[in-house]
Amino acid sequence: MIESLLIANRGEIARRIIRTARKLGVRTIAIHSDVDRTMPFVREADEAVCIGTALAKDSYLRQDRLLAAASETGAAAIHPGYGFLSENAEFAEAVIAAGLVWVGAPPAAIRAMGFKDAAKERMIAAGVPVTPGYLGADQSPHRLQAEADAIGYPVLIKAVAGGGGKGMRRVDEAGAFGEALASCQREAAASFGDERVLIEKYILAPRHIEVQVFGDTRGNVVHLFERDCSLQRRHQKVIEEAPAPGMDAATREAVCAAAVKAAAAVDYVGAGTIEFIADASDRLRADRIWFMEMNTRLQVEHPVTEAITGQDLVEWQIRVASGEPLPRRQDQLAIDGWAMEARLYAENPATGFLPSTGPLETLHFPHGIRIDSGVEQGGEVTPYYDPMIAKLIARGRTRPEAAGKLARACAKVRVWPVRTNAAFLARAAAHPDFVAGRIDTGFIERHAEALIPATEPSEAVLQAAAAAILPTGADDPWTALRGFRVNAGASRQIQVVVADRTYLVELTDDVPAAHVTDGVLFLNGEAWPFGPDRADHVAGGAAAGDGAILSPMPGRVIAVLVKEGDAVAKGDRLVVIEAMKMEQALLAPFDGNVIELKASEGAQVSEGSVLARIEAQG
Repeated sequence: MIESLLIANRGEIARRIIRTARKLGVRTIAIHSDVDRTMPFVREADEAVCIGTALAKDSYLRQDRLLAAASETGAAAIHPGYGFLSENAEFAEAVIAAGLVWVGAPPAAIRAMGFKDAAKERMIAAGVPVTPGYLGADQSPHRLQAEADAIGYPVLIKAVAGGGGKGMRRVDEAGAFGEALASCQREAAASFGDERVLIEKYILAPRHIEVQVFGDTRGNVVHLFERDCSLQRRHQKVIEEAPAPGMDAATREAVCAAAVKAAAAVDYVGAGTIEFIADASDRLRADRIWFMEMNTRLQVEHPVTEAITGQDLVEWQIRVASGEPLPRRQDQLAIDGWAMEARLYAENPATGFLPSTGPLETLHFPHGIRIDSGVEQGGEVTPYYDPMIAKLIARGRTRPEAAGKLARACAKVRVWPVRTNAAFLARAAAHPDFVAGRIDTGFIERHAEALIPATEPSEAVLQAAAAAILPTGADDPWTALRGFRVNAGASRQIQVVVADRTYLVELTDDVPAAHVTDGVLFLNGEAWPFGPDRADHVAGGAAAGDGAILSPMPGRVIAVLVKEGDAVAKGDRLVVIEAMKMEQALLAPFDGNVIELKASEGAQVSEGSVLARIEAQG
């Protein structure tokens, strides 16, 4: 067994690895940036080393500093977690060359599966079904357009080195292909340093099915069944579950066997995921499920597999990396119950899911389910890294039971003043179509109106806020006589301020149960600042029409596309902001001229900062 382990990651996955390592008696070393110095994972490790400043390129992506930290602390092995350098073959080779154990996929397997076109060619050779498409070396716009026309629209353009939804565009008609291709290639070049793309047939009722595979150094490969990750927003997973709804035994056997065949084709060792795209227009069928890509690492959603199999996948990783055989044979693995995971993000669904940063003055998770979190109350969400606050994992004997547990858990989350998608998750998990298993990757877009909370407080919120500010004894029969009329019922009108707007609320007897603390009301996953009406409160709302271009979130300016004096048309891109791996383009609100420009590339800006000003023409 490995005696000491350096964790080349941060946050939630670092804490997850530390828990298992401690159980196995393995000493852990955390690495961290200067802004992460007080994070829980740093405190929980046996030892910690600061390796740089906030930006990942100056810390978590510095291979030389990671290797130096391993040497200084006497680490025997390095676990990359997921993200950062977890699928970097050069780093894996450097770790091995330094005489350390790499707790990850073999470098050759990472390379084999790192480019989508080469991976698909290998899968075709191995007899694994792949999605119809074009994987050729000729990357000329003319050839790519011709191939897309031949495949038939809609098609999907994908960066061959892509991942996480970047470098991906859906095209519905031939006339839109050229512009989408250029946009995809630009994003691919900026994100991965490689603008090559492949073309795939776009599946109109797609399900994202993935199979957890595991290999050891003795040539054994098993699967730990499938997960369904179809609930996505902008190609980012939101809710994952295991097993996949509607998967019959014959289809499961075929898909999982294909996954094992895919892993064996690259001599796979360790934890990996074979991702498939399924055409679910006529239920899940083995002949309509195709290989999409392989993730040569542990997945964010691995807890749902752990929940239905009773296995600790991080323990499997450490044991296999130590040279041990797989802890279980295929015939010793079985599905028990159902599990779902929701990703709680620091973002505001009501404002287009813009990232939210700041101190976590309130952070409360419900009891009775598994919570994997990288932060704690009193900490902070910074703009430098992934915006995930926690993963909520619910398990039940049946799918409806698991969905009900997850929906109730998300509704009980309390976070302030950072905004989260908790209410959005609660609504998604409770939606009748989701509970019934009627899902595909278009679910969120299709039901957005029902899932995304309104910017204005609901009647339930207003009732709860009004009830919370009633003075002691306010609901006795005499106090309630304000507005008394002969032969009329008592009126309880309360003037209350919620989110800086004043409301006159007719208090009823049907007041929902809400949690109230320090001027904040929590109800169904939402958080609302509130209080009694005061003269200094005014109705909120942003000014419009003055031409000021404000930063909608704290972040870094990555592109300035205009200069002072330029004429712009309504909708033109002016400035691009990046925070938490998300880009936000700011557009001209009307035709006019740039009369002021304060944004500069590379600058950090705060929410509400004036970046430019446009003067209307005429």
